[in-house]
Amino acid sequence: MMKSGVPLCNSCGEAVGFSANGEVFVACHECNFPLCRSCLDYEIKEGRKICLRCGTPYDENSAMAVVEMEVTGNRSTMAAHLNGYQDVGVHSRNLSNVSAIESESNGESGNPVWKNRVESWKEKKNKKKKDASKVAKEAQIPPEQQMEEKQSQEIQQPLSKIVPIASDKITPYRIVIIMRLIILGLFFHYRVTNPVDSAYGLWLTSIICEIWFAVSWVLDQFPKWYPINRETYIDRLSSRYTFYNCKSCGHNGFSHGHGRYERAGEPSELAAVDFFVSTVDPLKEPPLITANTVLSILAVDYPVDKVACYISDDGAAMLTFESLVETAEFARKWVPFCKNYSIEPRAPEFYFSQKIDYLKDKVQPSFVKERRAMKREYEEYKVRVNALVAKAQKTPDEGWTMQDGTSWPGNNSRDHPGMIQVFLGHNGTHDIEGNELPRMVYVSREKRPGYQHHKKAGAENALVRVSAVLTNAPYILNLDCDHYVNNSNAVRDAMCFMMDPQVGQDVCYVQFPQRFDGIDRSDRYANRNTVFFDVNMKGLDGIQGPVYVGTGCVFNRQALYGYGPPSLPNLPKSSSSCSWCGSCCCCCRSKKPSKDVSEVYRDSKRDDLNAAIFNLREIDNYDEHERSQLISQLSFEKTFGLSTVFIESTLMENGGVAETANPSTLIKEAIHVISCGYEEKTGWGKEIGWIYGSVTEDILTGFKMHCRGWRSIYCMPLRPAFKGSAPINLSDRLHQVLRWALGSVEIFMSRHCPLWYGFGAGRLRWLQRMAYINTIVYPFTSLPLIAYCSLPAICLLTGKFIIPTLSNLASVWFLGLFISIILTSVLELRWSGVGIEDLWRNEQFWVIGGVSAHLFAVFQGFLKMGAGVDTNFTVTAKAADDADFGELYMIKWTTLLIPPTTLIVVNIVGVVAGFSDALNSGYEAWGPLFGKVFFAFWVILHLYPFLKGLMGRQNRTPTIVVLWSVLLASVFSLLWVKVDPFMSKADSSTLTKSCISIDC
Repeated sequence: MMKSGVPLCNSCGEAVGFSANGEVFVACHECNFPLCRSCLDYEIKEGRKICLRCGTPYDENSAMAVVEMEVTGNRSTMAAHLNGYQDVGVHSRNLSNVSAIESESNGESGNPVWKNRVESWKEKKNKKKKDASKVAKEAQIPPEQQMEEKQSQEIQQPLSKIVPIASDKITPYRIVIIMRLIILGLFFHYRVTNPVDSAYGLWLTSIICEIWFAVSWVLDQFPKWYPINRETYIDRLSSRYTFYNCKSCGHNGFSHGHGRYERAGEPSELAAVDFFVSTVDPLKEPPLITANTVLSILAVDYPVDKVACYISDDGAAMLTFESLVETAEFARKWVPFCKNYSIEPRAPEFYFSQKIDYLKDKVQPSFVKERRAMKREYEEYKVRVNALVAKAQKTPDEGWTMQDGTSWPGNNSRDHPGMIQVFLGHNGTHDIEGNELPRMVYVSREKRPGYQHHKKAGAENALVRVSAVLTNAPYILNLDCDHYVNNSNAVRDAMCFMMDPQVGQDVCYVQFPQRFDGIDRSDRYANRNTVFFDVNMKGLDGIQGPVYVGTGCVFNRQALYGYGPPSLPNLPKSSSSCSWCGSCCCCCRSKKPSKDVSEVYRDSKRDDLNAAIFNLREIDNYDEHERSQLISQLSFEKTFGLSTVFIESTLMENGGVAETANPSTLIKEAIHVISCGYEEKTGWGKEIGWIYGSVTEDILTGFKMHCRGWRSIYCMPLRPAFKGSAPINLSDRLHQVLRWALGSVEIFMSRHCPLWYGFGAGRLRWLQRMAYINTIVYPFTSLPLIAYCSLPAICLLTGKFIIPTLSNLASVWFLGLFISIILTSVLELRWSGVGIEDLWRNEQFWVIGGVSAHLFAVFQGFLKMGAGVDTNFTVTAKAADDADFGELYMIKWTTLLIPPTTLIVVNIVGVVAGFSDALNSGYEAWGPLFGKVFFAFWVILHLYPFLKGLMGRQNRTPTIVVLWSVLLASVFSLLWVKVDPFMSKADSSTLTKSCISIDC
């Protein structure tokens, strides 16, 4: 009993109340177990008529109270049930803020509850009979056993579920892939055994190109062999129970409601998450865009004490710092507004720019008034930030000066000390309603001449160390500065995987797909990457997990530290998990284990990790003295650096700041771990954190984790989790693709190449390795692609062809190949749900990027890795358009435009020359002409978006009109002057000898 005389119920947490005679209500007079009247009534109605603590039956007065409530229809039971629904974490909102349709709860079948309750009288009668028999059976089972069975059922409910693609969709797709492989084999047999002697060089070139395309297709297609979808259950995450003994009464946590991740009036048990936002140049990455990303993070639907936002300013710009000062002040008003009215998205710029009815489902009168006030506040905030941007356009000669008169430490962006500023947090400023705000930390790592800073990868590793010292959340979510949180429940979706006891222990990261705003409707340059995010990534999720794409990813901090997954020692090679396809099958099971588990684990440990990193699970069975002897402080310092606070944080698997840490010295320690010399002679960038050695550090980082045995998860919520901006201009898009391709070439030429790295450990599945090989060799497809796109024009200009006269059998192989290609695409569209336009745009830009950016990436990669020469391709803007999507029509000349422009011109000239030659040669030349023109038009159609972007709007004249005008004008001009460039040398000499007069 509490000293106040009114104890709290051990089931619902409310006061137990008073009985009819004015005394404190007591359910069990034997042990005085505190239980309120509503919970007691519920226990008795469920058939549990004995005390949970001592096992004594409840008295008759309590039972009579239940009968009386059933007769009179007392509303206290209803209130208890409503409280119970709130306890299990069902997201409830003010009914005045929700429309009548939206407020209806849905059942498991997806239908409204009222609809599920409409049953026939026969179903009701059968249901009553079943319930009666069930109660009779339960009456024979002791109440303690009933409670344990119910508890075990609740905890076994998964937080997520794998939804494999329906067999009627995926099975024909796999059959066609096998058929296409067989047809490819027969096709190549015919091509190799039937050379074209008259054009042997062209024939041999085409054979080499076709073999490379076939290998590239295999590398791209087979990792899609087992695609899956996933579902998350956020409501189960909120009502999740955990088994442990209560400290107050010693009973199991299930017996009285303890152990939930979230419970009203109690601290949340959800895991903490540290958000990373990286930015470099505020003039290229507008501060307002970065601020919107930060605001969407601060307003995320997650416990505020579990969220910390770290902003990395790698350019040490005072503009970024001052804009964050304004952002922190505006967040005090924006965050409560979002949470009070369930605003989506929670980035103000994108919320206020939505062209929708913002009054929909918001019927509370105060919402309209507060929304107008908040929009006015945001406009004033934008004015202040834009004024800072205008002021920063010209740097003073003496450098920037802060408000207190001191010089800004980052005036020299390449030589400055480390800077950290904590703006918000539990000890900082609260919002306008007095509620706590998430922590917001500005970080600019130290820069000194002569040190290699490793760009974004180095900045992310600095944030890993700073966050470990200050908050040390067990999970990290990194975002680019232009990727805002579009779904406020995205973190909870990720936690459904990370905190699932069955799935989460082996998950190194949860990757969300990238979605973009501001892209033209036709997506001319395939900026959405729909085929990659909605097809390839689903396939990888069925093997070992999707690749890391650099943003929108939730990491397990222990995986970033280089540790292996917890279950790895318990997975011998003889387990039933198939390393080829990722699924369990009889053919993959060995009959008996070849080695002991400890031997397998010891043999599979990587040599480079063995010297420095200790798996924490290996030392759990030792006492403190043996543990201190086992862990070598020197080894940890060689791996993690000279910081005792940081090293101690790495040993805390569940996160949190160590109790021995002194809060007054944490900032000083955080400054120390971001010094430019901290990583020297450590494992950072080699085995720990983001991996160095490539501009695409994301691919390399995920690859290292998969090689250690981790798996990743692909999460695709119905509402996109994050949204960003993509370069829609042709030149900018090509430079983006160039950077990605250059990173792949760098990985190919490094020791981390998937062709040979990680074979000894045996933890990377073969299909996963094929996918990673595909990510590093695809730039080299540019060489055969350039050759293959040039062959049609060469054939048209020379009158020769790469394919001999087809026999009946050869026609069957060609026809089968084309049919299998079409069927593969159609069936892939069927199981993935991707549209045919997205597939065609992806195919077009594969050719555009292949003959331009990928080609330059190959040569630049060899120059950079071999000779140390770093080449840059400048972009110069030539024209602009102020209309919608004006940037799309801006012409920016760059060297990358030369190869595809040349291919278009050559193929158009070839088509003109081919038609003129056919007209001069007679009707027998038209048959071979169609085959040559078909391939030429294949090239022109794939490069058409490039031509359209190169020509701009042309005064709003449709580009297709201009194209056909030039083509037809050229044909008729050549016919008029009777140009015949395909005359042989003998005919030419004869004509020269015979034509000696002026009339010839």
